[in-house]
Amino acid sequence: MLTTAWLAGKGFDIERLRFGLRTALASCLALVVAWSLGLEHPQWSAMTVWAASQPVRELMVEKSLYRMAGTLVGTAAGLLLLLAAGDSLPWLVIGLALWVGLCAGAGNALYSLLSYGALLSGYSAAMVALLGSADSLGTLALGADRLLTVLVGVVMALLVGLLFTPGARRSELEEQGRRCTTRVLHQLAAQLGSRRHPGAQAPSDLLVDIALLEAQLEPSAAGSRRARHSARTQRTILAALTAALLWMRRRGRAGTASPAVERAVHAAALAMDRAAPLPEVAGHLQRAQALAGPDDPALAQVLERLGDALLARQRFRDTGRARRQGNRPGLLRHRDWVHARHAMLRTTGVLLVVGLTWAATGWSAGAYVMLGTAVMVTLFSTLENPAWMMRHVLLWQAIAALLALTVRWLLWPLADAEWQLIALLAPFILVTVIPFAHRRTQNGTVDYVMVLLLLSQPTLPLVGTFSHSLAVALAVVAGPLLALIAFRLIFPTSARHRQRRLEAMMLNELEALARQGTPERAAVWEARLYHRVMQLVHWSHRRGDATQRVVDGSLAALTLGETLQALQHHGEQADAATRRRLAASLRRLGRLRQSPQEAAAALERLARTLAYRQQVALARQSRHTARLLRANQAFFQQAS
Repeated sequence: MLTTAWLAGKGFDIERLRFGLRTALASCLALVVAWSLGLEHPQWSAMTVWAASQPVRELMVEKSLYRMAGTLVGTAAGLLLLLAAGDSLPWLVIGLALWVGLCAGAGNALYSLLSYGALLSGYSAAMVALLGSADSLGTLALGADRLLTVLVGVVMALLVGLLFTPGARRSELEEQGRRCTTRVLHQLAAQLGSRRHPGAQAPSDLLVDIALLEAQLEPSAAGSRRARHSARTQRTILAALTAALLWMRRRGRAGTASPAVERAVHAAALAMDRAAPLPEVAGHLQRAQALAGPDDPALAQVLERLGDALLARQRFRDTGRARRQGNRPGLLRHRDWVHARHAMLRTTGVLLVVGLTWAATGWSAGAYVMLGTAVMVTLFSTLENPAWMMRHVLLWQAIAALLALTVRWLLWPLADAEWQLIALLAPFILVTVIPFAHRRTQNGTVDYVMVLLLLSQPTLPLVGTFSHSLAVALAVVAGPLLALIAFRLIFPTSARHRQRRLEAMMLNELEALARQGTPERAAVWEARLYHRVMQLVHWSHRRGDATQRVVDGSLAALTLGETLQALQHHGEQADAATRRRLAASLRRLGRLRQSPQEAAAALERLARTLAYRQQVALARQSRHTARLLRANQAFFQQAS
């Protein structure tokens, strides 16, 4: 206990230290087993352990399965490319660049381990095609050797992981979700009446808590189908809480609701606080919904959404499956298709330049340059700031390259047998645990051990020259350097870029809704909106910005979407003159981002027409939306 406290005081993450030690031992074990089996590159089995290991048992099991699937697909693709290209290196380069680029795009469009599997399919093909092109093995033998190498690493990672890795703490996430729900319900009850809840948070602060909790759900969804269904129902509750917070932000302190509505919501908050059965909480919300419906349809919709989400969570607990509750579409997750396209184009372009340069110059170490670049521009493309991470990766890979040269030319000539080479390599793997677990040095340390192992060839007799080894080491280190340049110059990305792009996609769909809106399209847009709000708040919080701009802008976007639906519904039954005015206003709203001020003016003009035609409620809604557009003009213009 004293040792643990001392290490924590020195900056070590104790859980990460334990995880690193388990991984390092499993890596050494995989190295020994692969060497015992006579595999051509036993060090790749050790590399696989570092790639597949996870601090949580369920995540590790599922990641291992996805790694096997991704390796299988990537190996097949690499072998097909070798067969199709024949002796033509340029055609091999072109085919590989297109395949890896496609995998990078898919990896950035998908979530969780599906993303990991797609990325792995890309650079696994590169490992087979590039390092196997000059191999003495036949094509099929080459593929079998690569698969067996990965299989040994996965099995060793699973063996050690299942024995010593703790299970996921899903109960903690569920408890966090319960506390979030309790706080939102107490805040809602306080805002509906005159009661004050001690320790109440502003809606924007509550949204930050919800966004951070939502980000933790992805790892917890690994390991089983039940875990994925659990995360889905939890995410639906968080979306409903987001809708409630946006409603509270919109309403402010103007007026109070019926005392009966406030009491019902307060009863739901107290029931949630004491961890009552979810149907009991939902029952209170349904009673509040029925009471609020005639006077405040928007509040009734918020209460219905949250009640349905809680019942869906209970149904999951009873059946182990997530089913949609109610008539509205379930939560739709945001996908950054623009970022995915950028990743595909960046990866393809960089690999074409590197590969065709290699083909033109005939540099013997060119395969390692292309391989290192392929791994870096795919695997790290999903990060919010890959260029920043590349600096750490470059440093650690340079250290690993120097160490690999030292081991190869100073230590290994002293060995008389291959097992001695393995024994000499093991301490350099184990020592990785120290920087891996320290908060100041952990970024990029896995790449240290990966490069060290990649450059190691624990076979006798020792062949080659120092100049060749140096050339290969420089080629490997060139990978992260080229990736760093690519991430900085070609579609540079950061938390700010991703936030702005998400806002732009949200508003682009609003414009499409204005131009050609249908109830189905509106429902899909709203179902996706709440996840986008959580993502926006998450990105804003990560950047250290105030979340108020994001919350107010999202509220304005939500209000505009509701107004568009109301206007389009009214247009179906209005007279010809009103329909013409409506159509003109909607066309202007279809160019919202060009000038939010002009869009607001169009809504105000339409409001006067509606008021003249006795559509008082719709006119009031249009004027309110126009005010929100003017107040949040910066949000709409920055998203353009």
